Amino acid sequence: MPKFPESVLQKVRNAPVDPGCYIFKDEQNKIIYVGKAKHLQNRVRSYFNSDKSQSPKTQSLVKRVRNIEFIMTHSEIEALILENTLIKEEKPRYNVLLRDDKTFPYVRITPESFPRVFITRKLLNDGSRYFGPYTDSRTIREILRIIKKVFTVRNCNYRLNPETVASKKVKLCLQYHIHNCEGPCQQLISESEYVRMIKQVNAFLSGKSTDVIAFIQQRMENASQDLRFEIAARLRDNLKLLNNYFHKQSVEFTDFKDRDFISLIVEEDIGLVVVLRVRRGKMLSKDTIILDQATNTELNEIMQTFIQQYYDQSQLIPPEINVNVYPSEKDLLEKWLSNLQNKSVKITRPAKEEKLDLLRLAEKNATVQLQDVINKKSNRPNFIPKSLKQLQIDLNLEELPRRIEAFDISNIQGKYAVGSLVTFNNASPQKSEYRRFRIKTVKGINDFAMMQEIVRRRYTRQINEQKSLPDLIIIDGGKGQLTAAKSVVKDLNLNSIPIIGLAKKLEEVFLPNESEALLLARNSISLILLQRIRDEAHRFAITYHRNLRSKNSLGSMLDQIQGLGTAKKKALWAYFETMKNMRSASVEELCQVEGIGPKLAQTIWDFVHHG
Repeated sequence: MPKFPESVLQKVRNAPVDPGCYIFKDEQNKIIYVGKAKHLQNRVRSYFNSDKSQSPKTQSLVKRVRNIEFIMTHSEIEALILENTLIKEEKPRYNVLLRDDKTFPYVRITPESFPRVFITRKLLNDGSRYFGPYTDSRTIREILRIIKKVFTVRNCNYRLNPETVASKKVKLCLQYHIHNCEGPCQQLISESEYVRMIKQVNAFLSGKSTDVIAFIQQRMENASQDLRFEIAARLRDNLKLLNNYFHKQSVEFTDFKDRDFISLIVEEDIGLVVVLRVRRGKMLSKDTIILDQATNTELNEIMQTFIQQYYDQSQLIPPEINVNVYPSEKDLLEKWLSNLQNKSVKITRPAKEEKLDLLRLAEKNATVQLQDVINKKSNRPNFIPKSLKQLQIDLNLEELPRRIEAFDISNIQGKYAVGSLVTFNNASPQKSEYRRFRIKTVKGINDFAMMQEIVRRRYTRQINEQKSLPDLIIIDGGKGQLTAAKSVVKDLNLNSIPIIGLAKKLEEVFLPNESEALLLARNSISLILLQRIRDEAHRFAITYHRNLRSKNSLGSMLDQIQGLGTAKKKALWAYFETMKNMRSASVEELCQVEGIGPKLAQTIWDFVHHG
């Protein structure tokens, strides 16, 4: 145990027992770490014991401590808020930091009689409402363009109060004449009507597409009834602009709830987080945030720090936050977020497929972007991801598993049975090497035999064509699936390739010839990598399975339409791929298919809509 100055040990012994923040300083009296605790004395003492299990980062921190300060608070939540403020102000060396978080842009709505809407990087406590932060400059520019075009909010800097407007001191400018402003300076729009328009801007920024479209639709109809056809035409164009914008945001959920999906990936000394914002069932935006000083810090601690700093100034906090790693002190964070929103906020790890798809998408984006960041930083295109190194240790592998292949089976009661293979190289998906299989030799329900078939077909071909073999094989399933696949690998004399099974229910890792499953820590970067690969194999298999079912269903339905021969049915399937796409098509679009004329198109449209 290193020797510490007596002054430091004295402060540790006399530390308060209250909640609050502790501040570690180095020999230059510079703040190097800020932390919070419910019981300051117990927390600070834990740093200065002889526990050798402390992380290298904590050991390095403690060696540099030469002074400690305490700030007591009334509650743990107050300590959380204070900690966040101090970290942002001081940027201590040993705290995880959001890179350049003060430069993230927000959309600001001012608290004036006739509010303005613009992009800002400074947050003022003046009653303004802020939406953000946004990390994608293209997204925020597009948002502001639509606001100015559709809602005609003023963009001048005049102070328009009731007295100024009544006296008409401000003259109409060009923006009014080109229809980008309603002329509040000359009382051409009332304050109440203007504020009503600002409420719709709030709704737009909150992702309430239905409300906004209904508002513009009503204005257009009113203008038309009043014979103001030029205004009605502009509103019609604005409606098209809004519909096109919202159409780009893919609908993910039918319950129209607000959710965020946060995926954290850490490699080397850099962490990267991708946040997908879903509002009213539609994707509102994607944010990418780089975290510095993430070396040797537990993933749950990094996630906690991120959530603190990201949502501190945000007014877009949803009632549900989905994460790939639970933050430490989750209950405290939920309480803090709930207080910020004045309503319940829950942090959860999703289990349902539709939510997992969004989390996987966030994780996929994070992985690709983090690899780009590391490559640019290190100029080492062949770097070894930390997750691969940890996986080699956890599975006790002789060789680094750079190339990993994973298999999955998908079927319903043995029908439309398919298999999938996904390939990851250096912890990144290699889409060009994905393969899918129709089950040919197995009848009925027999997942074990199906797994054997696709594994045998895959590696028999690889051997015959002298193509690359993996460093690790992952089987989606438990002991039974693993044993079945292992027997095939043995028959093909590929015993040198490690093979494991990963069961979904408890995330157990099964090894050949081991009776007990290997349980990796839930926040382990190696387990998260295994889950990502297994989930990608599952996604690829189930997508193929659904396409086959849809094609079969479409083919069966089309068989009932008179005048529709085999060639035209194939053309329809090639064009639309799913019944959903066909039902949403117009008669004119059906006519775009080769061999389909107007009369037959109308027959098809009537049949798929009315039977």
